[in-house]
Amino acid sequence: MQHILEAFGDRVADEIKPSEIDAWLGAHEWLPATKNRYKNVFGKTFKIALADGKVTGNPARLVEQRAENNARIRFLSEQEEALLRRAIKNRCPDHMEEFDIALNSGMRKSEQYSTEWPQISFKRKRIKLEGTKNGSDREIPMNKTCMSAYEGLYKRRPHDGRVHQSKFRQDLNDSRAWFERCVEDAGISNFTWHCLRHTFISRLVMKGVDLRTVQELAGHKTISMTVRYAHLAPEHNQAAVERLDSAAA
Repeated sequence: MQHILEAFGDRVADEIKPSEIDAWLGAHEWLPATKNRYKNVFGKTFKIALADGKVTGNPARLVEQRAENNARIRFLSEQEEALLRRAIKNRCPDHMEEFDIALNSGMRKSEQYSTEWPQISFKRKRIKLEGTKNGSDREIPMNKTCMSAYEGLYKRRPHDGRVHQSKFRQDLNDSRAWFERCVEDAGISNFTWHCLRHTFISRLVMKGVDLRTVQELAGHKTISMTVRYAHLAPEHNQAAVERLDSAAA
């Protein structure tokens, strides 16, 4: 919203034209998905204003949606992970647990940063998520790395509220303040926090975990979302067709 206010904050809302919104989006080197998010913010804002009788129309409705490449999967290689870990350790070691939790739970950023301690069960080794993006609750099992990260966080600052807090005990809403700098320090290109979720899913597939299980762990509403990662397990597919050889022998 801040970017929108900087560009249009001094304008009369009813005088903003669809072509101006479209030109503003086109002037930024954002990914298509990011441009669509800003278009949606425009649309939602005008929709509320229209309902309150403060404007006469919604120009964002006439702005064309950008085509998104939903097939893009960017995941972290082992070499890149080592570089990124070194960068985090050097710049902001207190955030290492956040990184480990993301890599080993596959949670969306909003899910991870809104999690509170009552949702973490050390006894059951589970993270309980409520009202997720796909509209349902789900539980995520914790492996040793994820468990250790949560234990480290709780040991440093035990409390009952939001899991992720700053050293000043203020709730953290995302990783932007530190993660982008660490990625830059590590010399890694074209990588965002959401790519950690891609990495979690990709590594499960590459380890031979079946797609239905991956779907459940990732919280995908449909299997088609998970099938996008199927090409990462060529050895698994090869083994499947080779079973026909033994059957014919």
